[in-house]
Amino acid sequence: MAKVSAVLRELGATGEVVVLTDPAPTAATAAAQLGCEVGAIANSLVFDADGEPLLVLTSGAHRVDTSLIAGVAGAAKVRRASPDFVKAATGQTIGGVAPVGHPAPIRTLVDTWLAKHEVVWAAAGHVHTVFPTTFDELVRVTGGTPVEVE
Repeated sequence: MAKVSAVLRELGATGEVVVLTDPAPTAATAAAQLGCEVGAIANSLVFDADGEPLLVLTSGAHRVDTSLIAGVAGAAKVRRASPDFVKAATGQTIGGVAPVGHPAPIRTLVDTWLAKHEVVWAAAGHVHTVFPTTFDELVRVTGGTPVEVE
């Protein structure tokens, strides 16, 4: 959490990290604790795209179409990454992967659906932490590419 907070400050992000009382490993559990729509939760999903990590920040209301994402990423095959792959790529564990603060930059795609929400919530590196942001800020701090994911 401290590393993610520091990176967010360095990148000029406006939101502060919030520590949740209960773990929020899913968009539904995060939304319930935050009192927002599940679609306003930015799920950080890591995929294995031909052996390279690909981070997809998707609305909690969506499922990622891996065939569509493979085409966007120019990959022959995109599949859900294993927990070990996610940890190696992000330095974080599934359920708390932040959009920033990884050991090395990760190619990132950002679900355009998130732009429908004034405030978007993303994980902050731990299953108990989140931070508020906006679609535009999320694209900026991640260097991500806005795409439709389903």
